[in-house]
Amino acid sequence: MPFVKLVKNKAYFKTFQVKLRRRREGKTDYRQRYKLITQDKNKYQSHKYRLVVRFSNRFVLCQIVYAEIGGDKVLCSAHSSELARYGLPVGLKNYSAAYSTGLLLARRLLKQLGLDEVYAGVESPTGEVVSTEVNGRTYFVEDVDDEKRPFRALLDVGIKNTTTGAKVFAAMKGASDGGLDIPHSNKRFPGYSRDTKAFDADTHKARIMGEHIADYMREMEEDDEENYKKHFAKYLENDMDAESIEETLEKVHAAIRENPEREEKAKFSAIDKSFRKQQKKTSEQRKADAAAKKAALRADA
Repeated sequence: MPFVKLVKNKAYFKTFQVKLRRRREGKTDYRQRYKLITQDKNKYQSHKYRLVVRFSNRFVLCQIVYAEIGGDKVLCSAHSSELARYGLPVGLKNYSAAYSTGLLLARRLLKQLGLDEVYAGVESPTGEVVSTEVNGRTYFVEDVDDEKRPFRALLDVGIKNTTTGAKVFAAMKGASDGGLDIPHSNKRFPGYSRDTKAFDADTHKARIMGEHIADYMREMEEDDEENYKKHFAKYLENDMDAESIEETLEKVHAAIRENPEREEKAKFSAIDKSFRKQQKKTSEQRKADAAAKKAALRADA
């Protein structure tokens, strides 16, 4: 029998290092996270902010997060379930909803920091990348104020695939149009062609305004009306059809800009004050109860 080298010998197992828990669970890309949170030493521990975009089965969550030694802290957040308050009760995970959630986060954060009037962002979505250069540095906003610089955040996609047209970039574009300074290019937006290196902003704008949903609704209505009524039942319940989607989204964007603040929840007041905890027995009472129980047992015997 030929000699076979033992690869995983005792020395291998003695020096084996277990990977971090969230890496083992497949939840965190630590190479990406390290680059996103590592701050320059000459910044004197100033925070490095991330635009965190996450998708569940039904909703989109956008947060502005910064890292500390004790863990990550959330500065501001927006959830697509809040869009019902602004006039969009259905379709809370598609490209248009992701854009609206990013816009809501940006306007809410800037109002919180007192920058909402200085950096108004793009009033009507165009699909184009907005940027300006000041003193050799590129800012991804229309104009830079002389006194207050724009709020910069870096996109954190987590473990999502960054394919062209992915919804994480819709949330980023919404936040950028809302007035945040987020470094990006048009190479991952819908409408970009890798072969010709050309970008069609109208295609991207159409995706933001839900034209792809409207086209699908029209196509399904023509092919199979019964399936159309079943598939888009929630849309039809809320009087939304292919013709009204774009108008609805315009109203949603305007409503977000008008009042981006979080709706205050009513404090829980349904407390039953009639309930009283039983008073603790004294030592004499416990002894008396025990004696009575013994006497009852003797009487039964």
